[in-house]
Amino acid sequence: MKKHIYIYSPSGAVRDKAAFKRGVARLKTLGHEVEIDAAALASHQRFAGDDDTRLAAIHRAAASGADVALITRGGYGLTRLLPRINYKALGKAIDKGTQFVGMSDFTALQLAVLARTGKVTWAGPALCEGFGVTDKADEADGHSCGGVKSLGPDEIMEACFDDMITGQGEGAGWRQLREAAPVATTSVAEKSRPPKASDSFTVKHAALWGGNLAVLSSLVGTPFLPQIKGGILFLEDVAEHPYSIERMLTQLLHAGILGAQKAIVLGQFTEYKLVPHDKGFKLQTVVHWLRSQVKIPVLTNLPFGHVPTKVLLPVGAHVELAVDGRDAFLLWGHHH
Repeated sequence: MKKHIYIYSPSGAVRDKAAFKRGVARLKTLGHEVEIDAAALASHQRFAGDDDTRLAAIHRAAASGADVALITRGGYGLTRLLPRINYKALGKAIDKGTQFVGMSDFTALQLAVLARTGKVTWAGPALCEGFGVTDKADEADGHSCGGVKSLGPDEIMEACFDDMITGQGEGAGWRQLREAAPVATTSVAEKSRPPKASDSFTVKHAALWGGNLAVLSSLVGTPFLPQIKGGILFLEDVAEHPYSIERMLTQLLHAGILGAQKAIVLGQFTEYKLVPHDKGFKLQTVVHWLRSQVKIPVLTNLPFGHVPTKVLLPVGAHVELAVDGRDAFLLWGHHH
């Protein structure tokens, strides 16, 4: 089904012009009408234009009447724009059918829109990293998932994008990681355990929210972080060492945010490097620690983050979370 997609750059400058062109071409090949914002390839320092340029691009995206407003890439730049954004205009655009889609730095805009308007946006791919990857085996920017070379846009991501854009998406299912029990001699081990095959529970009518952990943490104490109680918080990040991930989770814990949720769902945390000094401290250590600190379920391995294979998630929608052992499902079919 042909849709109108508006491409704009609210954060970092597009450095990989080839990926940009491939992404646009891919969307056109899928049958969509693609409109490119006048400043999509602008550059100022590390940003896609100065603050005024990027702010105007956001407002043009809202006024475009497009079915989807898709960012070119993440990076950094949205948090400095949040006080100046016309949230009423974005809310009206969403009411008229525009789906705002993105990830990474886009988390700042998503959460601000949710806090100011209560409207739903979508956590999903950006143009360059999602649709602009190469399909040629001899080029260096082919991506990998689980160590297996993958060329071209990920099929699952594209299918989820199509479900979102046609209003057919009803949910996402995945299998949690198989985990070893925490070290028995630690106090953490006494309060934390991995999921068992017999575990089964359902969380109904809970607001799904979250995104990039570093960006979300940067909004604590500001009017742009939604005050959600009884929600399902999903988190992901890239190039953050496990100790940094724990430090940001600690901030959310001490701020009372984690304990106010019904569940925490951890996505993909990628592109970090452990060092000898860690002496066994790793991402799983952080997961065990987190489970010892909260009395709510902590799920793992949600297929979302800075990885090729990712689902699209309706940020702000009320969803149902169903867990049966390691199998987990987020269901939002009623959102449409």
